[in-house]
Parts: sequence; structure tokens; C-alpha cells
Amino acid sequence: GEHPELHEMLDKMAEGHAVEGMESLASVLVDEMELLVDLIATDAVVVVCDPERVRARAHDLVATSQEFLQASWAAAAGGGQAPIDLGAAAYRSLGDVREHALARGLSWWTVSPFGLDPTVEQSGLDSTVEQSGLDPTIQQSGLDPHRPLRTETGEIVSIDVDTASSVESRVIDIAAAPSYRGDTVAALADISAFVKEGSSVVLVTEGHGPGERLVEVLKEHDIAARMVDEPSTQPTVGVVEVVQGSLAHGFVADGIRLVVLTGDDLTSQRATAKDSRRMPSRRRKQVDPLELRTGDYVVHEQHGVGRYVEMIQRTVGGATREYLVIEYSPSKRGQPSDKLFTPTDQLDQVTRYVGGEQPTLDRLGGGDWNKRKGRARKAVRQIAAELIKLYAARQATRGHAFGPDSPWQRELEDAFPYVETPDQLASVDEVKRDMEQPVPMDRLISGDVGYGKTEIAVRAAFKAVQDGKQVAVLVPTTLLVQQHQQTFTERFASFPVVVKPLSRFQSESEAKEAISGLAAGTVDVVIGTHRLFNPEIKVKDLGLIIVDEEQRFGVEHKEALKQMRTAVDVLSMSATPIPRTLEMAITGIREMSTITTPPEERHPVLTFVGGYDDGQVIAAVRRELLREGQVFYIHNRVQSIDKVAAKLRELVPEARVATAHGQMKEHQLEQVMLDFWERKADVLVCTTIVESGLDVANANTLIVERADLLGLAQLHQLRGRVGRGGERAYAYFLFPPEKPLTETAHDRLATIAQHSELGAGMAVAMKDLEIRGAGNLLGGEQSGHIADVGFDLYVRLVGEAVAEYRGDAVVEEPEVKIELPVDAHLPHDYVSSERLRLEMYKRLAEVRSPTQLEEVRAELDDRYGTLPDSVQNLLAVAMLRVKARLAGLTDINAQGNYIRFSPVKLADSTRVRLDRLYPKTVVKHAVHSILVPRPTTARIGGKPIRDVAVLDWAAQVIDDIILRSAQQ
Repeated sequence: GEHPELHEMLDKMAEGHAVEGMESLASVLVDEMELLVDLIATDAVVVVCDPERVRARAHDLVATSQEFLQASWAAAAGGGQAPIDLGAAAYRSLGDVREHALARGLSWWTVSPFGLDPTVEQSGLDSTVEQSGLDPTIQQSGLDPHRPLRTETGEIVSIDVDTASSVESRVIDIAAAPSYRGDTVAALADISAFVKEGSSVVLVTEGHGPGERLVEVLKEHDIAARMVDEPSTQPTVGVVEVVQGSLAHGFVADGIRLVVLTGDDLTSQRATAKDSRRMPSRRRKQVDPLELRTGDYVVHEQHGVGRYVEMIQRTVGGATREYLVIEYSPSKRGQPSDKLFTPTDQLDQVTRYVGGEQPTLDRLGGGDWNKRKGRARKAVRQIAAELIKLYAARQATRGHAFGPDSPWQRELEDAFPYVETPDQLASVDEVKRDMEQPVPMDRLISGDVGYGKTEIAVRAAFKAVQDGKQVAVLVPTTLLVQQHQQTFTERFASFPVVVKPLSRFQSESEAKEAISGLAAGTVDVVIGTHRLFNPEIKVKDLGLIIVDEEQRFGVEHKEALKQMRTAVDVLSMSATPIPRTLEMAITGIREMSTITTPPEERHPVLTFVGGYDDGQVIAAVRRELLREGQVFYIHNRVQSIDKVAAKLRELVPEARVATAHGQMKEHQLEQVMLDFWERKADVLVCTTIVESGLDVANANTLIVERADLLGLAQLHQLRGRVGRGGERAYAYFLFPPEKPLTETAHDRLATIAQHSELGAGMAVAMKDLEIRGAGNLLGGEQSGHIADVGFDLYVRLVGEAVAEYRGDAVVEEPEVKIELPVDAHLPHDYVSSERLRLEMYKRLAEVRSPTQLEEVRAELDDRYGTLPDSVQNLLAVAMLRVKARLAGLTDINAQGNYIRFSPVKLADSTRVRLDRLYPKTVVKHAVHSILVPRPTTARIGGKPIRDVAVLDWAAQVIDDIILRSAQQ
């Protein structure tokens, strides 16, 4: 219990999950850290790829360990516990490792994409060797004398060990392989040219099949090629070698006449985008395990809002099952609370309650819950009707179908200086596909600020301009006009595209020029605030409207946008996350793209939580000023904000301090924000108004005073303001050291400190934000209904209402109860964590087909090993439930020596069959059920069947009688 901040990380690691930052704990978890170079054979060769990056990462690891040690927020918050020593000294620099390797007589080769300063790797090595530009390993490594070698300075040398001083060297360039983006003709032409020049060409493909196909294609184009197990050391000139392997990027080394290309270089998938950011399959399925803790509020679809107590195992009639115990309001005053025991196979009826602060518990059997559900359903229907109306109007309109991409479009996209994330590329494709249809586009792109939504807008705008159309970009604030204006102008610099801003910051003459240019058709892209809604502004040939943060516009502007949506293509962007479930619910009516992958250069924000201390604030501000960065200082009381700014000026006299808050006049606030963005101030003391929509890439330190008064979602959003560029960002969440923290504030701060993506608490903050996102999408007035029934159920109601309006029959799925003598549960020694057991139970309760069941079986086997009998039984129960649902049954339970199936309606012919196959069956017409005698293990003296036998038998009864009766 000494270091609460490490518990979550250690728990996850114990369960076998990789956790971000776990390598910084290596020195604590391992008795003795050993250097990798001490563990390999002495005749091995050490190859360092990209030494600059290796050195920088090694340095980062040491620095991060030391920073966590210095920050030691846990010591501050927990009353002086000594922080855990992460043993920064246990890590070595690249120079140390190299010296060590050379001392052991290992060969050390460096592969670098550019000429490097030798000091990057070397540490205290012979300076004469350094100056000569040759790799010092030549004198100690016993290399193959005939093999050419790349040196640190970018040269290739053929080494003669005996005469190292008279080494022959040739300067060559190693360049990245060209990316052909699916242009096979160009790729084959280049390969042919390489071969004719006498270069050795090696093609690397990820599988044997693609390799064989590549050989065939090359031969068809008169290029000699063959499939080899590994490249020859003396390759045959004029023959391309195709080898199976895994390589991210190819390269061209003219100096040694070697060309290595990968399958991705040749096909349209770029290796740069197809990187390690593929989500593990479990994350992709978006399973939200019920991370329930005692005391959490839950919603049971039939009974309403209750409180989760515990998960218990009970054995009834020799069958062991697990139950969720949920507490409800007592039916009579002064009585103890009512408890509901929910079998784990009905977990699909239970969701975690997210929606309000503290909901009132429902009474079991009370009418309140159904009333609230009814109210929410009614409200949801109105929304669905509106969405459908808009959708129908769009479908009936013929808009402009844009043409396919032009060569300039490809040129613009190739000039993008960053690596696109997979989500970004997918979103771009979806937007283009929509634009190429004659129906007007209405697509929403949601993704955190800095995740690359603007680039999608840039590409869409360019596509529209290429087709001779004009584009209007609508943004809520003048600062965003400036930011977008800069981005669009920079990206369109090499092309004849005219971009004009229109906001309060333009002079009268500039504004007039922009307006007349729009009417004449000479302005291609206009970026403006709600001024663009002015009826006096006429656009000659508007083809695309891009709306940023639509929820921040007023009601009348939203109405105007609704009108536009049915006539021209509209692309909206939002930084508030739109929940995946809601996206699914309105799928096909409002198209959406979600960007969830952070850009490659994003670092997690280093987060410190602790008591306020002048010294720490001074150090944090000065550190940021040293690297010419800027600081957000959050003080959430307007009355005392100027006093705080004055104090900061005293503490750090060299800092230029500005203040911003919501009670300023709008234009005054905009001017302050613009000045900060233009780096005219170093520290912005402000209220939480910066929570959304302000993107200052140069601001990389956030200091929050009185963090104990803010909600988790707010803290998370604020932290998202920093860490935009490639710089390491810092967030300080401070509270008054003399005041005791409330329990909730302590939990919130502990959650935020346990780092960006970790901890169940973060999922709650995300849910909080998602509710905001749902409100933005469907209208703020919905928040009351969300609080009434809980978010998950609300979203389900939206989906049902939408389907109903579209004429898709919504079949209310019956709840299927199976109470049979079957030992069906996940034993604790098979899955020990309660959270993981809940996750698997929920997955099983949601199974609707044999294929889904097979997936769960495979996952259980993969994660936890061979399935014990009770787990096999659990899967068999799930399979029986699938079959029962198909047959329209809601109840299969054991009653004495009978098994009861209900509801059952039998055709007359089936009745005869029932008597023949299952004699002595009792048919109860009034209650639509049948009681079938339960077989025994032997005719005389046998016991009633149970477990798998009873499940198989029940499935057989359904096949023989109920399903057959339904077909007649």
C-alpha cells in the first residue's frame, strides 16, 4: 500500500497485459539488470539501426525515470511516503553499451539514413579514429575483409583488416525507396532500369504467395526474377531476387549498387501508414467490460437503477452458478433494501449507469422506472423523426457528383509532412467517396484536437476546388479563422488556389474584397465565422461547406445549416468524442468517421499531482521558457484572476503574463487568445474556457490551481491542451496542501495521475465527454432523459426509434431464462480476476449466433487455457439460449421430474409427434407451456440427467417439437 500510483500498473502487468511505461519499472522488478551485449555470443555482430533514434530513446527513458522520482507526487499527497526509486542509474547510454561491446570484442555496425556526427554513438573512443570518419570497430572486429561496410559518416568502405590505414572509401547516398502508391507501371520501369544499371535488386514480401505472384509479374515484363530463401552474398547480375520476410521500408544504395524494395513500396498500401498502430482485436471489438466496483450504480433493463453489491457463487440443486447482487430501494419505508440476484447469463440486461451525478434508486416492481423509460422513448422518437426527415430530403436531392482525384490532388497529399494514421486515411477515403456521389454529403468527423481532422478538410476542400467549386469553412471563433487560414494557405501554397479569411480581424476593405471575390468566383476557399451566414454574402458556385465545432453555433445558425445540408455537400468536424454506440445507432442516416489514433509524434503527458508550492510553479514555468515554450495556468475564479497573474509576474519576472476569462468582452478575449497564439505572451492565466477548441502547439506546460475542485472529464480535457507538438509536455494538478482532500477529489486526482490511458476511471471521464458529444449531436435538451435511464439504454432507444422510422421492424428480444441442473460457471482458479470474469460473462450473454459463440470459445482457450467442464457447460447454455431465442422461448426450467418449456403453441400434427417422441408430456394450454419428463441415466434406478446431457436433450426437444411446429 506504499505506492498507490503503481498498483494499477502492477496489477495489469500481473494479468499479462503490456502497459505503457512499464519498462521504467524494470530496475525495480528485476534483481539485476544485465546488458544485452553481455548475453550474446562473442562472434555475433551488433547492428544499430538509426543510432540517433536509439540514443534519444535511451536518454528519454533515463530522463523519465528521474522526472518521476523528482515529482514524487505520491509522497506529497500521501503524507510523506518516500517515492519509489526507479533506479534511473540502472539504464546505460548508447555510448556505454558500445564501449562495453567493443571491450568484449563484438563487431559493431551502424546503419543510418543520413551522415551522422560520430559522437552520437561514441564515448571516449580514440579521437584520431573519430576524425578519420571510419568506424573504430574496424580495428577490433575481425570483419569479413571483402564485405563493404557503411560508416558513421555515410561512406561505404571495403575493409582490409591488415591495412586499415589504407582503406579505400567511396561516398554513397542511401535514399528511401520511392513510394509507387499502386502505380505498377512506374515500379516495373524503375526495377528494369536498376537491373540494367547493374544494381542488385532484392524484393521483400510478407508471404510466399505474394512473392510467387511478384516473380510471375516480373517475368511477364521481361525482367528475370527468382524466389530465394535468402539473398545471395554474390548475387547474379541482371536477376531480381524475391525473398520472404518482414521489412517496413525499402532503400536504394547507389554506392554499392544495391536496391531493396518491399511489397508495400510497390502496392498502394504505404508502409508508413500500415504500422504498429493496429489495435489488438479485443480493443477493436469495442467490448466495454462492466468494470463494476461495489457501490457503483447500474441499470437493469427490466427493473431500473440499482446499486451493485457483489458477485457471488451459489449452488442450487447441485448446480453452481454466479450471480450479480443488485440493491434496490426498499419497498416499504424503514425496511432493509431489496436485493435482486441476476444470473450472469442475463448480464446483457445490465449496464453501468452513466448519466447524472447521483441517481435515485428504483423500487423493485415500482412504476417509476417504466414511466421514465416511456418519457425518454417519446423524446427519442422526435429526434429520430427529425433525422429521418433531413435524410429523406437529402436523398431526394440531386447534388453535384465530384470527379475522381486529379494528379494535383495526389501531389497535394504526398506533400503532407506527417505520417497519416490509419483512421485518417480511412476518413479521407470515406469523404471522397461521399463527394463522388450525386446525393449531398453529410458527414461528421470526430476526433481529439490535434488528431489530424484539419488535414481531411484540406483534402476535401482541394478536391472541390479542382472541380471548379467554391468552399466555405465555418468556424465558431476568430482565433480558429486565423489558425485554419494559416494551415490552408500553407498547404495550398504550390497551387493556384485563392484562400480568404472573413472575420472581425479583417479590415473593411479586405472584407469587401473577399465578399466580391466570392460573388465573382475568384475566391476558391473562404474561412469565416458566423458572418458567412449574412444574407448579403453571395457565393457564385458553392460546392462544399466545412463546419468546425458545429455545436458552438447558435440555434438560428444551426437551422440555416440544416437548410444547406439538403443542397450542398457538408463536412462537419467535432473534437468532442462521439460514442461508438451512438454512431452505430444512427448509422446510415448521419455518416460518421471517427479518428481515435493519436499522431505518431505524440508523447503521453507527464502528470504531477501534489500540494501547491511556489518553488515548483517557478521551476515549471522557467523550464518551459528555457525551451521557448508557453504555459497555460488555470485559475477558475474570475474575481481573483488578476491577483494571481500579478503574483506570477513577481515569481517569474522574465515571463510575459496575459489573462483570459469568460466575462471579458468577446472581441477583447479573442485578441488575448490571438496574442497568445502569436507568442506575444509566455503564460496565459485563464479560467477553464481553454478546455476545448484552443490549439496552441507551442504551449506544453499546464498548471492547474485547485485541481481538487474540477471534474475528471474537465481535468482530462485540460490535459489534452498540451502535448500537441513533438515536445514532451507536463501537467501539474495542484491543490492547497493545508486543506484535507475530499474522498472524491482524492480519487479523481489519483485517477488522472495514473496516466493518460490507464485506469477504469479514465473510461468514466471518457463516458462523461461522450455524453457531452451525444448532447451536441442530438441537442442539449436530451441530457435530462440520459440522466433518467442511463446512457447505454438511451442509445439503444435511439437505435430502435431510428429503425422504426426507417421501416425496419424492431423485434423486441425476449429475455431467455434457463434454470437447469447444470454446473455452469467460470471457476476462480481458471479466471481469477472478477473484472475479467464479468467481461466474459457479458460476452456470453450477448452471444446471438454459433459463430459468435465460437469466437468466445477461441478467446477463452487463447487467454486462459484448456476449458474445464463447468466452462464447457457455460458455452453449451449459451448455445441453448441461441436456439431458444430462435424458437421464441423465454423460459426453460426444471420443475421436479419435468423440464418446462414456455411459451409453446403446438400445431395439431405436432401434438401427435410429441406424444410419440416424448410420452407423458403435460400440455398446459392456458399458460402456453409444456412439461416434458426429464430422462434418467438408466431405465431402472437411474438418476435424472444433468449438465451437458440435459442441455443436449433440451436442444433436441426444441428441434423435434417447437421449431418443427413453427415451420408448419
